[in-house]
Amino acid sequence: MHENYKECLEILSAQFEEINGCAFYHELFPDNESTEERYQDFSHPNAIYLYKDDDDLGTRRRLRRRIMLDDTWESDYTDFVEHNPMTLCSGLTYRRRSNTMENAQCMNALVIDLDGVGATELNTLLLRVGGDPELPARYPLPTFVVLSGSGIHIYFAFDKPIDLYPNIKLQLKKYKYELTYRMWEYKATSKIKQIQYHGINQGFRMVGSLNQKYGTEVKAFRSGERVTLEYMNQYVKPEFRVDVNKPFKPSQMTRKQAHEAYPEWYQRVIVEGDKRIKKWDIAGKQGDKLYQWWLRKADEMREGHRYFYLMCMAIYACKCDVPKKQLREDMKDALIILNRIPHAADNDLTEDDIESAIEAYSKEYYNFTLDDIEKLCDLRIERNKRNGQKQSDHLEEARAIRDIRMKRQGRNWRDGNGRPSARQTVLDYRQANPEATKAECNRATGLDPKTIRKWWSCPPGFTREDMKQMADWEYYLCAGQTREEAEAAAREAEEDLSEFMPEIQGRRI
Repeated sequence: MHENYKECLEILSAQFEEINGCAFYHELFPDNESTEERYQDFSHPNAIYLYKDDDDLGTRRRLRRRIMLDDTWESDYTDFVEHNPMTLCSGLTYRRRSNTMENAQCMNALVIDLDGVGATELNTLLLRVGGDPELPARYPLPTFVVLSGSGIHIYFAFDKPIDLYPNIKLQLKKYKYELTYRMWEYKATSKIKQIQYHGINQGFRMVGSLNQKYGTEVKAFRSGERVTLEYMNQYVKPEFRVDVNKPFKPSQMTRKQAHEAYPEWYQRVIVEGDKRIKKWDIAGKQGDKLYQWWLRKADEMREGHRYFYLMCMAIYACKCDVPKKQLREDMKDALIILNRIPHAADNDLTEDDIESAIEAYSKEYYNFTLDDIEKLCDLRIERNKRNGQKQSDHLEEARAIRDIRMKRQGRNWRDGNGRPSARQTVLDYRQANPEATKAECNRATGLDPKTIRKWWSCPPGFTREDMKQMADWEYYLCAGQTREEAEAAAREAEEDLSEFMPEIQGRRI
């Protein structure tokens, strides 16, 4: 049992009433449909939860999804949630049968996650909740405090659900980021320095289930009453408050005007009826450069943000049309780097985390913003400054300035700027360490795992063209072998060189 858990359990048990998981979710989601109702007009959204099923052991399926129906909840709780080592549920309700952000319809509770909370941090937090919001370091009084393992989940259950219109989703996300920033204070309310931000659709371990990392039960305690949005707004600055008085402002433009102003949009949405989010054409303009750039960021991550790095890797792969098969292999390479970053001994990332992160390979994340990625990964990303110009005009100007400066100095900008190849580094390492693995080469040289794979099987003195030719049976046929011998040799070469030259994989002999 985690030491933080034992300390916090003693404090919360002495001060507050414990509530069991079945009653907790009945209270959090009082308007779930029953089996007989099942409205077809989306007027009654339901909570949806994820759970681990023993039947899925040995398969790629990680969690199952289930709707929380009112009349079957007690038996479902016993069968699927209670003492289950992995269950997740957010504070939102959804239309249809999937808990995607697109289907999110109402927010019943806002949930803040604080990690690294022990006795000192919990006591500080409880002293600061409630009271005058004008005073410094004051937070709203939560409805429930949930013990999760090494930290706590703080639930603010609303007196009435908040309708999630598109602009309200954005406001609530902004509000949650700000409240997390205020409540997560290093050496005061958390032992961990790096703040971990979560979106409003984030699922959390369910009350009554088990935390398999620490072998602890997730417990809930009632700490206050339901809250209003007006009450919650008092505890953040005006620019972060949520305004639901104008949940949606329809366009004043007529269809004829829209047709003239946005002909491409009109054809796609009005004529063809395609109302899905339009994907930015990153792959068409840049290929996978953006994805490759993100792969090089792995060693900049810190504890608490390593999983979100994998999730953002899946987002960038989706943006750049990188196949899932390649993404999964790249994630395995990144796992080696991420697990070398200092972190708690019992908190290694595993292939289960890869399968979970790959769920972000979805159209819902096509247009995930740079600001969101910075928040999730606690990473500052410098923006390109074009001074309001098109990229082509900006680059033309920048190159002209570069050439003028170099001419004044009597130099050529290309001199000394050729990037040295990593090929020789890999070959030298293999020659000195013939029994070494790629992972050991990565640790010794610091080269990117993909770069190591690229050159691992390349014999000294061979070029890329040589390697391509070796996978062609005609090469062996010309060398005096029979057709059968040539085909067999080419197959063997293709298998040996598939890691070095990914583009020859699947080439027909």
